[in-house]
Amino acid sequence: MIKKLVLVFAVLFVIKVNAQEGATSTSPYSFYGIGSLKFKGTTENRSMGGLSFYKDSIHVNLRNPAMYADNNIEVRPFDGESRAVKFTVGGGHSTTELSTEFVSDNASSTTFDYLALAIPVGKFGFGFGLLPFTSVGYKLENSFSDGLIRERFEGLGGINKVFFTMGYQITKGLSIGIDGNYNFGNIENSVILFDRDEDGEYLQFQSKESNRSELSGVNFNLGLHYKKAFANKIEIQSGITYSPESDLTSKNERTFSTITFDVVSGLDTPVNTIDFNLESVGLARTNLTLPSKLSVGLGLGEQNKWFAGVEFTSLNTSEFDNPLYNQPGTVFEDNTVISMGGLYVPNYKSFSSYWKRIVYRAGTRFENLGLIINNQSIKEFGMSFGVGLPVGRNFSNANIGFEFGQRGTTSSGLIKENFINLQLSLSLNDRWFKKRKYD
Repeated sequence: MIKKLVLVFAVLFVIKVNAQEGATSTSPYSFYGIGSLKFKGTTENRSMGGLSFYKDSIHVNLRNPAMYADNNIEVRPFDGESRAVKFTVGGGHSTTELSTEFVSDNASSTTFDYLALAIPVGKFGFGFGLLPFTSVGYKLENSFSDGLIRERFEGLGGINKVFFTMGYQITKGLSIGIDGNYNFGNIENSVILFDRDEDGEYLQFQSKESNRSELSGVNFNLGLHYKKAFANKIEIQSGITYSPESDLTSKNERTFSTITFDVVSGLDTPVNTIDFNLESVGLARTNLTLPSKLSVGLGLGEQNKWFAGVEFTSLNTSEFDNPLYNQPGTVFEDNTVISMGGLYVPNYKSFSSYWKRIVYRAGTRFENLGLIINNQSIKEFGMSFGVGLPVGRNFSNANIGFEFGQRGTTSSGLIKENFINLQLSLSLNDRWFKKRKYD
């Protein structure tokens, strides 16, 4: 077990170091709201188009808390005696081509995605972990007709989530669960307005507005999962999750600076900075609404052989409000996602062929991001593929996922993103509690 823990934290360290090299998001659409929502799930989920309700015996499912209960029903790898304690850690790398009607550019980021542990205790299952909730990372510029910068918008940060999960098996195949989540983080953004003289040259001093918000709050996620196997080996699985509306508390600061700007390097240097009294306008402390979320999925397959399913998710982002920032031309609408995907395992018990024990996954998703900008509804499409590679004994595995897709549009002066995402995770099973055979 110690070797596996060392491996987990080694991978986590590598992911964290790489993530420090760049922003956690490269999407200009992270400018809006509290940033781009991060996918709450594992590499295995993402490789199947984002399906959240598929349950097996060797992987942690971060999306539906009901799946922590009875979490090893098909395979008992330790002499048939006990269920496994499961670890998982994952990260990813994203490469994005950003384009407008006139120009294009490329950006990339490396991120830590999750760390979680699941522990079975009788009919109960418990878990805890850490994962990002939203991410902010953008640098946008508007230019004069001669190509010089008119405005520059920059932002970074995001919200993280620490969660504790409990699931309970009501009857064979039916379980319920609840997540308790503590959300915390900060978001920083700034805007520089560039002024020029009559000759078109930049003035010696420019003005910059900077905002910083420290966010925190608690929310809950409820889950229900049902699984039924029939005599012909076909099984049906379904899942429902619901997150009630909740609030984030935001402690806000705003400063105005006089800066000098280096045209060659693009760097700005503050000369004088003053703090704006947000208390005087009632914005020093604000509440942001986290909208309610509902997800429903249904699928069928053959146990330990294949599975296919479809899932619908709705997030009431039309309820979102951020009183600190006024964003003209932007309207929030409800976010919706349709996910379809599945997996195939040639023969998970094969001793003669390693390739037959590999899990092959694929899926697709269609998403409305919940943003209307310049009367354009922002949409996203993705196709994903992945494999689960057996590692050692006890059904541990390494998972590799690959996704490509498109977000946004070049219409109405907006930005289209063509992205390629690579995900890597480890899913490790171990036995902590072993019955003594000899006194």
